[in-house]
Amino acid sequence: MSEATDRPVDDDAWARACAEDLEAEKARRRAQYGPQPGTAAEELRKLVDAVADKLSSLPSPLFGAAAQDTVQQIVKQAKSAAQPVIERNPDVFDHLAAAGGELLAAYRSAVEGQERRWTRRAEDTGGPEKPAATGEQSGDPTDPRDEGPATGQHIDLD
Repeated sequence: MSEATDRPVDDDAWARACAEDLEAEKARRRAQYGPQPGTAAEELRKLVDAVADKLSSLPSPLFGAAAQDTVQQIVKQAKSAAQPVIERNPDVFDHLAAAGGELLAAYRSAVEGQERRWTRRAEDTGGPEKPAATGEQSGDPTDPRDEGPATGQHIDLD
């Protein structure tokens, strides 16, 4: 008999080795960087808990104990209203977080593009851009202040 047939066949050896390596890498990263953030729903739940705890623990010498009790009651009501929504719809918060990231990326892109145009004009003129007087065009075809409606019609602002 050959040695290959003497050993039992372990079909899952590769999968187990990969899973062990993955767990070791996750443990190394947790030790180096701390725990990974959870889902958006978990993070929202943590935020609600942290804000509720902070509001409940703030001393209120100006309003007295009655105001403190009212604040604690409002915090409890808000927390009890938010928890079921978070638990029923955890995927919604992941989608909202992703959408927020996309909106931030779009805004950043628009701002960076405008900054490039500003700095390019300043470099072209050899100094800071001088704003045109009200109603006056700069004469530069790339100047966004000269952009009007796509139809070429005049817009009367008075």
